[in-house]
Amino acid sequence: MSNLREVKNDILQEWMLFRDEEISTLSCPEDKKHFINLDEIKEKILSNVPKNKKYFVNKQLEILDNNFIDYISYWNEKYYRNGFCDGVELTKHF
Repeated sequence: MSNLREVKNDILQEWMLFRDEEISTLSCPEDKKHFINLDEIKEKILSNVPKNKKYFVNKQLEILDNNFIDYISYWNEKYYRNGFCDGVELTKHF
């Protein structure tokens, strides 16, 4: 079972990519309610930044956006994968 816990090209990774596409469609009102619109937040911040600082602040916000997406992707992969593996291990005991 420990080999399923390793992140690699496998069926669990394909499932995560599928779920990501499904989730990103925001198909239900509850999903839409919890959506974080990073572009909107970025525009609000940039509208309050002096003109001579906009380029720098914009670049920093892009870095933050990319780091946030990487962070969420990492934790989703880790916990979905481990949850799946834990479930499979539990079924072995019955």
